[in-house]
Amino acid sequence: MSTAPPDADELSRRVEEFLAAHDPSATEPLEFLRARFDAGLAWVHYPKGLGGLGAPRALQPAVDRRFAKAGAPTNHPERNGIGLGMAAPTILAFGTEEQKRRFLRPLWTGEELWCQLFSEPGAGSDLAALATRAVRDGDRWIVNGQKVWTSMAHEARWAILVTRTDPDVPKHRGMTYFVCDMTAPGVEVRPLRQITGEAEFNEVFLTDVAIPDEHRLGEVGQGWQVSTTTLMNERVAIGGAAAPRESGMIGVVAGLWRDRPELRTPGLHDAVLRAWVETEAARLTGERLRQQLTAGQPGPEGSGAKLAFAKLNQEVSGLELELLGDEGLRYDDWTMRRPTEVDFTRRSPGYRYLRAKGNSIEGGTSEILRNIIAERVLGLPGEIRVDKDVAWKDLPK
Repeated sequence: MSTAPPDADELSRRVEEFLAAHDPSATEPLEFLRARFDAGLAWVHYPKGLGGLGAPRALQPAVDRRFAKAGAPTNHPERNGIGLGMAAPTILAFGTEEQKRRFLRPLWTGEELWCQLFSEPGAGSDLAALATRAVRDGDRWIVNGQKVWTSMAHEARWAILVTRTDPDVPKHRGMTYFVCDMTAPGVEVRPLRQITGEAEFNEVFLTDVAIPDEHRLGEVGQGWQVSTTTLMNERVAIGGAAAPRESGMIGVVAGLWRDRPELRTPGLHDAVLRAWVETEAARLTGERLRQQLTAGQPGPEGSGAKLAFAKLNQEVSGLELELLGDEGLRYDDWTMRRPTEVDFTRRSPGYRYLRAKGNSIEGGTSEILRNIIAERVLGLPGEIRVDKDVAWKDLPK
């Protein structure tokens, strides 16, 4: 019997057989998603038994399109982007077999949502400066500290968490990575109200939170390397997601331009064309980046995709307000909410403009991403760093 990975024809056959056995209109959504995972048709490039079949990653879009055409239930990726785009590839790369089998299935089906406990009040752009401590206590770790800008913490069941476990070595070498139970005693989530009026982000306080050692990802002291895998996947997830032409913000502006001819001026015509071309160039670059992913883990090129995404989202949302003039200055609703997803296209122009301001901060600040691109993509001389060989405890705080 052949053990070769399935090709496109074989995958298509498997999908049709699965749909014949699991009618989407007659199967309970969670039951359908669990069965799809078990059939290896969730992440087709993941190993067998973990939602995949070891197939080429490039075949995933065709599988997803066939399920969508059949009216299959989705796992609502808009609610669990951190789990699907960041936690899952990190668990796959560094998790034990027990961790993979425990976490990946309910993560993909959407039964368990995830958040990311990385940034801190004193360690945002410089993540390696983090101060949240994890101290070994037998077969568990006791964690104390504060995290900030945590999307979905108010909904999440689990978190990917990076901590300081050794203050006596340079900052990049004394970090360890964990999976944290967000329902554990000592985990407190507080909303952070944003410029939009909503509290999509949170701050999280960890007070004597006990995490079993079996929930450690990677070796003790390997937290920076594990975090880098998460961050590279995060930037691809934010800036390099598959998208059709004129999707997202540029689609909103292009539609406004076509539907409201009274708003047009020669200067705005030039601005809309430039934004459309830049957005399309970024989209095609993202397509190429996804093709490169078939060869392995994402690299620093994802930082370029995320940087372009933030810049264009802010420029295009500003262009929409410029097109609308006084009409664009109205803001529909300042009600304090704790939303479960972020959707730019179905909200008001004012919301889009205000929310886009966060795009150059979340997922790595644009300034840090430019450093990564300069040093790791272009090969330019590195920024001078005077703290590389200094123990974390001796750094100015």
